[in-house]
Amino acid sequence: MVKEKDENRLINIKEAIKAFPTTPGLYFMKGLKDKVLYIGKAKNLRSRVASYFQPGADLISSRGPKIVEMIEKTVAVDYLETANEIDAVLNEARLIKDIHPPYNTDQTDGKSFPYLEITTGDDFPGVYITRNPREKGNRLFGPFTGVNDLRQTLVVLQKIFKFRTCKLDISVENHKRRFFRPCLLYSIKQCTAPCADLINQKKYKKIITDLTRFLKSKRSTILKQWIKLMTEAAENLQYEQAGLYRDRIRLIEKLDKRGNPEDDIQPEVFATDPTEALEKLQKITGSTEPVRIIEGIDVAHISGSDAVGSLVKFIDGRPFRSGYRRFKIKTVEGIDDYAMIAEVVRRRYKYALKGEELWPDLVLIDGGQGQLNAAKQALDEMNAPKLNIASLAKREEEIYLLDKTEPVKLPRTNAALKLLQYVRDESHRFAQHYHHILRRKNTTG
Repeated sequence: MVKEKDENRLINIKEAIKAFPTTPGLYFMKGLKDKVLYIGKAKNLRSRVASYFQPGADLISSRGPKIVEMIEKTVAVDYLETANEIDAVLNEARLIKDIHPPYNTDQTDGKSFPYLEITTGDDFPGVYITRNPREKGNRLFGPFTGVNDLRQTLVVLQKIFKFRTCKLDISVENHKRRFFRPCLLYSIKQCTAPCADLINQKKYKKIITDLTRFLKSKRSTILKQWIKLMTEAAENLQYEQAGLYRDRIRLIEKLDKRGNPEDDIQPEVFATDPTEALEKLQKITGSTEPVRIIEGIDVAHISGSDAVGSLVKFIDGRPFRSGYRRFKIKTVEGIDDYAMIAEVVRRRYKYALKGEELWPDLVLIDGGQGQLNAAKQALDEMNAPKLNIASLAKREEEIYLLDKTEPVKLPRTNAALKLLQYVRDESHRFAQHYHHILRRKNTTG
């Protein structure tokens, strides 16, 4: 009976895989109760996922005993198409950080993908590879999926544009710069040496403008030039020179292997010092105790279907990912955001009511007055102790509080508002990611 059941499981999974596309994307191995066991990326989804279930596949030697164990627990497979392989890499990393599938060992160290940063706020902007960009006064490209390729590409770009990569504080008002001795990069013509006043600000900023346009464009002009030079060098039997151009072409083409800061969000990268924000939040909310634990709640759905809720936890102003929770909405039919918020609140805080979990110092709801009232009503019905609850509405970025008749409007630069936006945006992003998973194209079981 057990063997027959296992055979049926494999038959159902293999039938599901037949409908998978042959395009890039992510695949999800799922266990009982829709639990995601493993997330992987693939150039060809159908081929990659089918390879796990081939009769002659020796998974122990090729992928290890943990993967064999995972396959034995898999009762359903799912996928999410992506525009290209780069999107697959970036989304895989993000989802693994969010969901913590038990059989994923890579991408669990919390390490982020690097950016190429141009410090446009400086008198003489520098160009750097960084995982910790500035808060402002910069232009970001990326995130990039390969830091080693990016380092090599930066060298090529510097040879072309001759921008600075040093961390010197160079001010246009510092006239003593003319006595400064430039580094070796100036001697080998890889930098214009603004540190030594060997280029004026206007000309240097033209370099940065040209670099920015180059990074934003398809770079076809310079690639055509290099392809022509490579061909000519090869025809003249100058194979070393031809190889140099070939390598440059490959590196420049790899500049397209990147995401963009708006769509491929890495929220942990942009966290700021929360000390000031937490102090201001305590005053704004009227709390008698410091605000240390903040929990953010949001819901996501498509016209009422596949509705999900999310809860994110911040401790001392930083994301605490082990405290993140996802909820598949069970009791609400149709479009009713208020009822969905209430369900998430009830399901989350019933454990705190039993004394099994701590109460947060602040609950932040994504929405306006209606969402705030829905959360409060749910807590009242549970006979929960009085909590600090707030909601943050998009666009106007107004903060609604239970004891205030009018919303609080803070300057966009206010540290407390920035922290609340961070919590709100993280709960929204987390809900949306889980929602994409539930919107499966083909699932068995």
